[in-house]
Amino acid sequence: MLTVGQQFPAFSLQGINENNEFVRVGVDENYQPLKHDWSVVYFYPKDFTFICPTEIAGFDTLVDHANVIGISGDNEFCKLAWKQDNELIGNIRHTLAADCGLGLSSVLGIVNEEEGVCYRATFIFDKNRIIQHASVNALDTGRNHTEVLRTLKGLQAGGLTGCAWDDGDEFVG
Repeated sequence: MLTVGQQFPAFSLQGINENNEFVRVGVDENYQPLKHDWSVVYFYPKDFTFICPTEIAGFDTLVDHANVIGISGDNEFCKLAWKQDNELIGNIRHTLAADCGLGLSSVLGIVNEEEGVCYRATFIFDKNRIIQHASVNALDTGRNHTEVLRTLKGLQAGGLTGCAWDDGDEFVG
């Protein structure tokens, strides 16, 4: 699995934006951040599931702090239908992208081969695409978006942050 200190791979995927329009989303070799200098790219196993909408809605709270993209192996038409069908994710402000064939997920090393889906993986990378945080959960365990946001803010703060550090707290040392 790619991890901290490595460069997040360039990619371009078809997706659905906040206006339910089909768009290309990704990063390339000459990546220029969209709105923020930090990006959160998270992966979830499948569309039309029970845990995933709770995570997607949670990750949407990060869009004021980072570029956020949610990715699964299901296609963009599935994502559009799911957004139109599910109240939790119908009005999210970030793009959901389709990693059909799990090419990007495979490069990242986050595919559950038995199930044929990606794990619940989260990557935070800086404006140079250097991964500053990487985590993976089992398929049946949802992530805590509040902790991802705390981690993101800690990385952005640029100082020594303790385990319970929160935005506005003093640095350690």
